[in-house]
Amino acid sequence: MTTPTPRTDQVGSTASGIAVLDKPAGWTSHQVVGRVRRLAGTRKVGHAGTLDPMATGVLVVGINRATRLLGYLSGTSKEYTATIRLGQRTLTDDAEGEVVSEPGAECRDQAAIEAALATLRGDIIQVPSSVSAIKIDGVRSYAAVRAGKQPELAGRPVHIERFECLRVSPRQTASGLPVLDLDVEVHCSSGTYVRALARDLGAHLSTGGHLTALRRTRVGPFSTEQAQTLEQAGESLNLIGLDAVAGRCFATVQVDAEQAAWVRNGRRLAQLRLPEEPTAVFDGTGRFLALYTRNGPDAVAEAVFV
Repeated sequence: MTTPTPRTDQVGSTASGIAVLDKPAGWTSHQVVGRVRRLAGTRKVGHAGTLDPMATGVLVVGINRATRLLGYLSGTSKEYTATIRLGQRTLTDDAEGEVVSEPGAECRDQAAIEAALATLRGDIIQVPSSVSAIKIDGVRSYAAVRAGKQPELAGRPVHIERFECLRVSPRQTASGLPVLDLDVEVHCSSGTYVRALARDLGAHLSTGGHLTALRRTRVGPFSTEQAQTLEQAGESLNLIGLDAVAGRCFATVQVDAEQAAWVRNGRRLAQLRLPEEPTAVFDGTGRFLALYTRNGPDAVAEAVFV
């Protein structure tokens, strides 16, 4: 079927859809959600993937019924631009943390940097940053670090599609320490910590590494080109409707009128072949009805949206 054309609507307290926002530095993702709750006049607001306070860029926010799609959207691939400083390691693996070691970094051969980047591409096992929200024995890792403990986080599989160095800039810190700032692009799977990539790149180059800047440029099909600043959203918060979101984020099938009635009741669809899991089911008018998954030769409802 033809993918519905993205549509932006003026938001009201009963409207449902996705807002693509450009999070400013210094704001937590939770604070952005709070702002959108006030703008939309509803408590039912969430986001599809946290950005650290120092980071900027794409934050996908769901309103009302669209919050049920956020779990699927948070699992999509993401793209970032970042600056990695080689020569210093910090507690948080970014510029917000205390510097814990300063081995410094002289000018490096580009081939050595490329070889180190190559070890962090593809399917890798990444140990998340210790200052993260991951729970260990019921305690957030960052809380354990603040209490003076050293939590041991298990490595987890992630996929790094692209990790490229665009520019190398030699610098000196205020104390005269030589460091290198690398401007990089990262395309990665959900669950990747770009801070941890900075840390691990430094380790591969026998020095320290941390992030000094991070900007998320894409979450799934949503990019900075579509994103509103908070100032723009304050004047007119735009929503991408559920029909367009589902058509852009999932494989789709169209059903006839009888099947559409069954879908509205969450019934099994016999012998309906789905191209992917989950698949977005639309009626003949182009309205998004539900997400369905495979069950043998049939399709069964995972989430109904009408």
